[in-house]
Amino acid sequence: MKKKGLRRMGWILLGVVVVALITGAALQFAIKRNGPGVLDNVDRITGGARNTELIHRETIGDSQQQKVAVYRAANTDNPKPVIIFFHGGSWRDGNPDDYGFLARALVPEGFTVVLAGYRLMPGGEYPAMLEDTASAIAWTKANIARYGGDPENIFAAGHSAGAYNVVQVALERQWLGREGLDPSVLKGVIGLSGPYDFYPFDSESTKAAFGGASDPEATQPINHVSGDAPPMLLIHGGKDTLVYPRNTRALSEAITAAGGKASPVYFSQMNHNDPLLALASPWRRNRNLIDAIVNFTAEIRKNPSVPVQP
Repeated sequence: MKKKGLRRMGWILLGVVVVALITGAALQFAIKRNGPGVLDNVDRITGGARNTELIHRETIGDSQQQKVAVYRAANTDNPKPVIIFFHGGSWRDGNPDDYGFLARALVPEGFTVVLAGYRLMPGGEYPAMLEDTASAIAWTKANIARYGGDPENIFAAGHSAGAYNVVQVALERQWLGREGLDPSVLKGVIGLSGPYDFYPFDSESTKAAFGGASDPEATQPINHVSGDAPPMLLIHGGKDTLVYPRNTRALSEAITAAGGKASPVYFSQMNHNDPLLALASPWRRNRNLIDAIVNFTAEIRKNPSVPVQP
């Protein structure tokens, strides 16, 4: 009987191991196909709704990728400062519908959140991503008051390719200018793991997205620095090997030298995607990154003329 019991226990343990391996492999496959979507589901299951509701979706261009989704706190009518967020994905992948976790992270901190999409490759080559970023900001300025946001307190944020989008639009005046707006429409800009100085193009994605530009150096945020640009919070992981931290360092130093306001924040143990992870449950229990965003926006709203502190 003891041998049979041990044999049975061995088969049970083997079954558990096999199921765990299959589950782990399936999870890795899902993350590889759509990491933000997996992260969104994990956040929803482990963190709940957090009194956050999706109240509006709209396509704002000819492409289905040009869209916005607005999230706010349930049962509130008070206008909140706005964070409009643009996803990453090397300008060829990504969907704002997969970033509900970001809204559930920031709405409870006192924001109305807009998740915005833009045309992706093929068809979304430079300057399409900048035209669409400016268009989404213009839509937010014109419409957000009806959805619980304060149009006088708009912050633009993005991760990776999305960080490039918002920083370039904030620095190169022509894109918002085509929408009848000035960069001052943005109270501040928040970049996570962003590429800001990557010419000459040396990756498949940058060559595909920017290789056709008639003036490739003009595509770089580092070449449009001015002292009157919106204040910037630039967050980067010290272990980011996809977009190196020198991008944030170079841009921050250039903005400061020009008399502008830049606050670089480095998280030494983070890689390229860890700043997104820090905004999702259960990882957002460590509030360091969320606090950096909240403190940056609060300081700007309290006294826009005071330099931002790292």
